[in-house]
Amino acid sequence: MSDEHERAEGPTDPRVHPEESPGFGVDPAGLEDIEVDRDVTIGEATPRELTATDVSRVADDDVAEKIATLRDGDDVERRRSALALAEEPRSEAVVAALAEHGLEDDDADVRQFAVEALGELGGERAATAAMACLDDPDPWVRAEAIVALDRIDRTRYAAHVEAALGDDHHAVRRNAAVSLFKHRGEAMLDVLLEQSRDESERVREWAAHLLAGVDDERASERLEAIANDPDEARVVRSTAARSLDADPGVFRRQFTGGTENDAADLPGESRLNRRPDLRR
Repeated sequence: MSDEHERAEGPTDPRVHPEESPGFGVDPAGLEDIEVDRDVTIGEATPRELTATDVSRVADDDVAEKIATLRDGDDVERRRSALALAEEPRSEAVVAALAEHGLEDDDADVRQFAVEALGELGGERAATAAMACLDDPDPWVRAEAIVALDRIDRTRYAAHVEAALGDDHHAVRRNAAVSLFKHRGEAMLDVLLEQSRDESERVREWAAHLLAGVDDERASERLEAIANDPDEARVVRSTAARSLDADPGVFRRQFTGGTENDAADLPGESRLNRRPDLRR
């Protein structure tokens, strides 16, 4: 399946206004100003694959039917069932099915949706399964595992999240930084300064965004440097410029809640590590 939903990786908390999200208000002068290194692939998914997240199609199925479909359905049916199980009351049978069938699936999207569902359901067994996903060969599954651990108990599993800062994929590094910032705040300064020089524009963008919550001269100096660097991507520069105008204390308070806020998606995105897609 194409990279159709970037779980953005270092996103804002759902309560942050869209105007504060990185990239907001950027008006490219021409095609040459449009960044194209964000893992976006358009046109590969079939119309049926694009319905995989429509859980309303299985809303009337009971738990046993959803589990059976997760085990024996085709790719799209298994993806949909994995997501649909997140809406069921947590039970041993549901968590076991997601861990034993969803996370063992050959299809990376099924595994990604399964770990997302486990994060929604919570509990120790779900957390154990999510930690195992940090070694998944697919980066988006690993990125979703960070979301799940953040949702279940970001403080308890912080050591596992911190280890993911060294992941070779930008979405995982980004998610890890955001989760850690939520409970460590300004103590993340050194990490964010390092990420502001990351090879990935997306990581640099979000590092600049999170530096808005650090009341330290080193943060301000780095943001000034980014905002005035003609060689830096335009969206990163504009994010740094907005961060310089932010109140660090107010900004940090916007990140005290969890990614478990189901009432609102991220501005232009869905969940912590969704990849950019047609809905963005």
